[in-house]
Amino acid sequence: MSYIYNRLYVCSRCDAVFPLRLTRWCASAAAAVALPDFLKGAPYHKHPGVTHLKTPGLPEGLQRAALAVIHKYEIKDLTERVDRLTNVLWSRKRAVETSQLRQRAIALEKKLMENEKKTQSDTDKHSSDAQIRMKVLTELRSMTYHWTPLRYDAELGVVYMAARLAGGYAAVLRALNEIKKRDIAFSPYSLLDFGSGLGTALWASHTLWGDSLKEYVCVDACGDMNTLAEQLLTGGSESGEPLIKHVYFRQFLPVSPKVQADLVVAAFSLSELASQADRQETVLTLWRKTSSYLVLVENGTKEGHQILMEARDILLKSEEKVTHDSRRPATFAPCTHELPCPKLLSQKIVPCNFLQSYSPLPLPGNPEKQQEKFSYLIMSRVKQEDVGEVDWARLTGPVHRRTRHVQCQACCASGELKQIAVTARHHGRHIYRCARNSDWGDRLPVIQAEENKLTDETHDS
Repeated sequence: MSYIYNRLYVCSRCDAVFPLRLTRWCASAAAAVALPDFLKGAPYHKHPGVTHLKTPGLPEGLQRAALAVIHKYEIKDLTERVDRLTNVLWSRKRAVETSQLRQRAIALEKKLMENEKKTQSDTDKHSSDAQIRMKVLTELRSMTYHWTPLRYDAELGVVYMAARLAGGYAAVLRALNEIKKRDIAFSPYSLLDFGSGLGTALWASHTLWGDSLKEYVCVDACGDMNTLAEQLLTGGSESGEPLIKHVYFRQFLPVSPKVQADLVVAAFSLSELASQADRQETVLTLWRKTSSYLVLVENGTKEGHQILMEARDILLKSEEKVTHDSRRPATFAPCTHELPCPKLLSQKIVPCNFLQSYSPLPLPGNPEKQQEKFSYLIMSRVKQEDVGEVDWARLTGPVHRRTRHVQCQACCASGELKQIAVTARHHGRHIYRCARNSDWGDRLPVIQAEENKLTDETHDS
């Protein structure tokens, strides 16, 4: 916004300063300045790299249905159970692989045997071997995460609804919104939601593409979850007219390898599989069933991020086993490259995650606004090409807007993680204005000719 300071007019478009009598000339001159191609005619606060949403809430019909179901079950100590389940889900880790356990056991046994040799006599050898084996087993049990599958019945499903429905919906909506904004021509006809749970991906995709989507297939092995998802579709009742039509619930994926969906989503599902082999098989199966976009969403923890990077590597390095769709996978978001993730390569591994504020269900104890921390990965059958001499960097941390510069952390197309201080003087007013109007998770345009300046530019906050 332009403003007047000490009888001087400061132009918001070009940062020029004019005496007050020349303000009319400045406004007309600014209007005549051509915007660069990468803006595609959009204002700075809506530039093509902006993907964050304001504060989405649940669709009105879904919120009413969720409240009706929660009140119907009348679960005692709901708030406490919601808190406990939230903590369990957030701290959940992958099951330890058998190969990892074997390596740990060998290392422990070697260490204990070396200690025993220093104080051991020949007569004690056989008894100490048995003791060492017992010590190895005891230490392995104490230091190993005991993964067990989560079993949802109807009551626990309702607790999950109160805890995760709004946050899960906001995370999936944010991920899908990037496809909606960047690929305007994409009009999906069919959705396949693996590990659909309460149907958050179904509702989020309907919010964005309700006019074009005509078939929704929700796959979840838990029958009670499918029943709850159906109740949400019918406004909270067990029978009634569905709010979204052509929704089909299944407990297993379609068998035919040729059955594909335009949009395939797996939200908070890969982390619930028992082993790396199961995850690899599932990811490859979901990819074979993807016609355009595969969207994976997980908790914004180290575990969630590593699961997604594991999935990306599986898809990029695998050879297609079927011939009906030989198009190679391309990374669409959030990565701006297909090189190893720089956050996983650093000595101190920090997850690549993003924040999305949202309005939770209006239940006792809930604030008006909460934040969902999540990680996501979108793979595409068709690589998107950005026009113009511009690369896009992903903002992977909070954006600090300072006087005359913007401090950013960005994952660049070169595969490097950089700290950038964007200024109008060095990077041009268009990039600077875009940076000031960007937030964590958005993409920031980087003019290729200016890339060398971005690497060296640092300013004290």
